[in-house]
Amino acid sequence: MEPLLPKVERHAGRRQLDDRRALCGILFVLHTGTRREFLPPQELGFGSGTACWHRPAEWHETGLWGRLHRLLPEELHAAG
Repeated sequence: MEPLLPKVERHAGRRQLDDRRALCGILFVLHTGTRREFLPPQELGFGSGTACWHRPAEWHETGLWGRLHRLLPEELHAAG
């Protein structure tokens, strides 16, 4: 998935959460059913629930999900 992620221009201020950590936080929330507001950022290293909430929308705007849905089956088929 990493090669498909958009290159984001960083702005001054707070550092943006690493994409891998954001994805792990998103998957943790989906898997456990924990509300994003209760995601323990320091203990698990996923960043805040708010950061994990905004990232899928950013990825949607760049077309990541459509590309992923096209390429993942191709990759799996090629791998047998």
